[in-house]
Amino acid sequence: MPTYRYSGRNLDGSKTSGSVEAPNEELAAETLINKGVIPTSIARGKGKTSAGSGFDWRTLLVPAVPIEVMVIFCRQMYSLTKAGVPLLRSIKGLTQNCSNKQLQHALEEVTNELTNGRGLSSAMQMHAGVFSPLFVSMINVGENTGRLDQALLQLANYYEQEVETRKRIKTALRYPTFVISFILLALFILNIKVIPQFASMFKRFGVDLPLPTRILIGMSDFFVHYWLGMVAVMVALLFAFRAWLNTAAGREKWDKFRLRMPIVGTIVNRAQLSRFSRTFSLMLRAGVPLNQSLALAAEALDNKFLEARLLEMKAAIEAGSSVSATAINSGVFTPLVIQMIAVGEETGRIDELLLEVSDFYDREVDYDLKTLTARIEPILLVIVAAMVLVLALGIFLPMWGMMDAIKGR
Repeated sequence: MPTYRYSGRNLDGSKTSGSVEAPNEELAAETLINKGVIPTSIARGKGKTSAGSGFDWRTLLVPAVPIEVMVIFCRQMYSLTKAGVPLLRSIKGLTQNCSNKQLQHALEEVTNELTNGRGLSSAMQMHAGVFSPLFVSMINVGENTGRLDQALLQLANYYEQEVETRKRIKTALRYPTFVISFILLALFILNIKVIPQFASMFKRFGVDLPLPTRILIGMSDFFVHYWLGMVAVMVALLFAFRAWLNTAAGREKWDKFRLRMPIVGTIVNRAQLSRFSRTFSLMLRAGVPLNQSLALAAEALDNKFLEARLLEMKAAIEAGSSVSATAINSGVFTPLVIQMIAVGEETGRIDELLLEVSDFYDREVDYDLKTLTARIEPILLVIVAAMVLVLALGIFLPMWGMMDAIKGR
């Protein structure tokens, strides 16, 4: 009998993983649900694997469903559900008109599960690569409360806000990326085409070369003779970096570094706090229990360092600590967030106050992104100036020596 590897959550919201024997994937899911485990991913086992590897090469090849596609899907589902169109008919219609192949395949299988009598959230849980745990939880709450249309509307608004944030970040990074790309291109052309011409001229005249010139010629020779090896090393480093990121320890260290990066670290941190506040508020408003809301908000951050701290908060809350006390002990929240959580805990309005926190940080991130170019420009100017200085010294110093030799000085 085949063995299936699974990951999921227990009824109390805690994560769990392991293996189960079943004739097929559907029966494996049924077995887990009967045991009180809600599976988020199930994959057929392929022999023994290293327990600590945690790397799946498929993540490098299978693209994620674009968030814009999820916005359209939620909006369409909301309109159909609000209009009273039967759920199965709505899913079938969206499947036929879906342009994203990965989402279309998932919806086809969801349709089959709905036909067999499974609930919508249960069917979506079997496609964790398309429907996130937050998405599934919101659908589950909507099903249980009879307000599926409102759950879909909240998800659409949530994803639309994520799209706007990503667009602002891309816009802010466009200029620095453009400048850095041209600097690298200029360095490549100089080392391959320009400097070798000067090196051959200096060699014919037999002048003593100063240190900057020798460094430039050495770099140029390395580029010319070993450029293929450099490309291979860069590709290998890229794959090694991706493999390291797919390990639990590597991803947590990288996510921690992202929050402390010069210039952009504060922007990333505020954006993460905004996303956490918005997600946590969304789940509480939908009626999800506080500990489960915290766990889902942590997973939605896509930052393993913050997720680990928030899961520690969840464990402390379940042990009897207050939300504000655990927030202070976590060491990841700003005084504003802690103050809002404390006031919200006292008044029973955590969801409303966290939504205000999210709006505040969205405005802060928007301002920071608008001024990001102005803060990065001096650094780019220094880099360009240093490159021009080294090139000028490396090329003109020996030329002056040649002129002296010609004049007989």
